[in-house]
Amino acid sequence: MMKTCVVSGKPFEITEDDVRFYEKMGVPIPTLCPSERERRRIAFRNDRNLYNRTCDATGKNIISMFSKDVPFLVYDQSYWWGDSWNPIEFGRDFDFSRPFFEQFEELQNVVPRFNCTVTRCENCDYNNFCVDSRNCYLSQRIGGSENAYYSYLSISNRDITDCYNVSDSELLYECVDCRKCYDGKFLQNCDNCANCSFCKNCVGCHDCFGCVNLRNKQYYFLNKELSKAEYKKKLAELGLSRDSKLSGMRKYFCEFAQKFPHKFMEGIQNQNVSGNYLSGCKNVQESYDCQKCEDQKHCWGHVAGKNSMDTAFNYHCENCYEFASGIRSQELRFCFNTLDGCHNLTYCVDCVNGAHDLFGCIGLKHAQYCILNKQYSKQEYEKLRDKIIKHMKQTGEWGEYFPINISPFAYNETVAQEYYPLTKTEVLKRGCRWKEEEKKDYRSATVESLPDDIVDVSDSICKEVLACDVCGKNYQVQSQGLKFYQKMNIPIPHQCPSCRHAERVKLRNTRDLWDRKCDKCSVEIQTTFAPNRPEKVYCEKCYLDCVN
Repeated sequence: MMKTCVVSGKPFEITEDDVRFYEKMGVPIPTLCPSERERRRIAFRNDRNLYNRTCDATGKNIISMFSKDVPFLVYDQSYWWGDSWNPIEFGRDFDFSRPFFEQFEELQNVVPRFNCTVTRCENCDYNNFCVDSRNCYLSQRIGGSENAYYSYLSISNRDITDCYNVSDSELLYECVDCRKCYDGKFLQNCDNCANCSFCKNCVGCHDCFGCVNLRNKQYYFLNKELSKAEYKKKLAELGLSRDSKLSGMRKYFCEFAQKFPHKFMEGIQNQNVSGNYLSGCKNVQESYDCQKCEDQKHCWGHVAGKNSMDTAFNYHCENCYEFASGIRSQELRFCFNTLDGCHNLTYCVDCVNGAHDLFGCIGLKHAQYCILNKQYSKQEYEKLRDKIIKHMKQTGEWGEYFPINISPFAYNETVAQEYYPLTKTEVLKRGCRWKEEEKKDYRSATVESLPDDIVDVSDSICKEVLACDVCGKNYQVQSQGLKFYQKMNIPIPHQCPSCRHAERVKLRNTRDLWDRKCDKCSVEIQTTFAPNRPEKVYCEKCYLDCVN
């Protein structure tokens, strides 16, 4: 059946499999198209905007994803997780004369929240959504990593800087969508490569430079084979320890890579999938950045997930619908940020440590049978929950995720602005908040010009204030960062971390699927390359024939 999105006005399809899933989850058919549903979910998540403030419990200075102007209290994580306060104390009765979301927002405005999601980490205060890691700085979506700086989505890495979606790797700089790589610079979509720079879509390569679509090669320069001595001589002549040389090479390689065929989607070891950046997935449709998932649809950033639809940023979660930011949880509907063994939750936020059978709750730990943070017996809970759902059906709320306008963040603070950008006027028209950038008197750089060559950079640079070449904002080089640049023999960056991140995002296709034909055999394909783009796009078979 075809439906029309009540926000965008665009048609979207509901399949028979979709209907069966909604029936299993006990939810109605959605009123929004998939992209608007995703926009609404991720508008509750602030990854990259961090603020200085004090802990409202201890007075300690902390780094927080919540600015000073939020209405609720913000606690340092160590205090929030402790026993000095009890979120049950904020419980209240449900009022059947009023809408549910109105009452949930009131609860949200009083229950304390933790400053950042940093769990089981060491020396990772300046990060967000970081778990089981140590010595990381200004990075987000980090797991099991060490010495990850200015990176986004790093899983099981060591000594990486300015990377996006890399895993099981070491010594990487400015790499995007790579796995099992070592000592790499400016790599994209590479797997199991070592001592390579400026390579794209290469697998099993060693000592290659400026190469595209190679498999198991060594000593290749711009896709041409050289002797070891010739290769080493070519590299020495490049002088890429200088920013002026490196900038020119980045531009040249971008144009060079466009000449080669592109695979219609990035993925390995998949069965019956559609989307992009999928690995080890089975029966996963219209999804992106997923690993080891099965029977999912409209999912993004989900690792080891099963039987779910409309989810984002989840790890080992099953049987979920309209859900974002979870770890090892299941049976969730319309929830956000549920961690460590939660199950059977509906319309809950920040509930953790095995919490189960909750409805409309915030910040509960080990809890069960609560509604709006108020404790009930199992029988009372089930009776009241069913009555509230009936009430929500009458108000038109049941089956909808939390409205964007009750997000604790302004739209332009969240991940939604990065992937679904809107102007201030458009944001306000949707009834959402827009946060004006805090007025700062950006200082002039304390150095007239940065040294072009890393060999000319001394430790004193870490005491200087630098100005971004793109946006003019101030930034600094940290001592650990300088050591990394020196070790990798690369110049210090001339842009701030935010502008560098934005450039990496541009390297990836948007999460939109288009119908087009393979540019070699004309078979029908679904791809994130729009039909009007200039790249040659091949189906799986034609691409493999080309690279092999």
